[in-house]
Amino acid sequence: MPERNVEQFNKDIISHGSYVYNNGRLSSEFASERTNREIENNYSFAGKRVLDLGCGDGRYSLYLASTLPVESVVGIDAAELVVEVNNEKAETLGLNDKVRFQVGDIYNLELKEHFDCVVMRWMMHHLPDPALAIKKIASLADTLIIADPNGWNPVLKLLERFSPYHIEHDEKSFVLRNVVRWVEQAGFNVSHAKYVNLVPMFCPDWMAKICRTFEPVVETLPIARNICCGQFILIADASSHAKG
Repeated sequence: MPERNVEQFNKDIISHGSYVYNNGRLSSEFASERTNREIENNYSFAGKRVLDLGCGDGRYSLYLASTLPVESVVGIDAAELVVEVNNEKAETLGLNDKVRFQVGDIYNLELKEHFDCVVMRWMMHHLPDPALAIKKIASLADTLIIADPNGWNPVLKLLERFSPYHIEHDEKSFVLRNVVRWVEQAGFNVSHAKYVNLVPMFCPDWMAKICRTFEPVVETLPIARNICCGQFILIADASSHAKG
């Protein structure tokens, strides 16, 4: 993650106690719920050791540890202050025996343990070289789960160019077929890939409610979902050759 991003996320946690998009917004609640549901419908976390890369303000790591029957969760982020606050949250919630947070660079991870699943949830779009990042983490887990902004969505492309928030956080989006190629080159076989979520981040509550109403229909329409959905979810398993 570029240094500018790290500094900006540290500022976010100081100013808001969480990331800006998670700060009580209905759009964030809807988007998170849709992402969670799609992942959990296609992957069982029961008894799994999970690595949450780019865990951000720890929301998803804490959700996994408190809601699903995982064995353990390790959340890694490059922002030092964010990690410190996350560990405090885990202790306050009584989850520090099940989840821990630590500072780390996705391109230079020093982890000796192996995980059942590595999650890159809404973080790949901050990376300067996502293909290299996927290659670097390929040996860490048996399953890779990626949820990230949809690079075909024209609204996202406009936001990346003109939105102060997106510019400050160096946000970008990638086309799903490119991500599939990177994942396969790293030795994974894609088992599930889908465009989901019609609710735009930071949108007013009334718009979030309307988009959520039409979301199930749009997600079934081949051309519409490729352009209108805000993100994609990809699940891939390490090939037998890669495991060996």
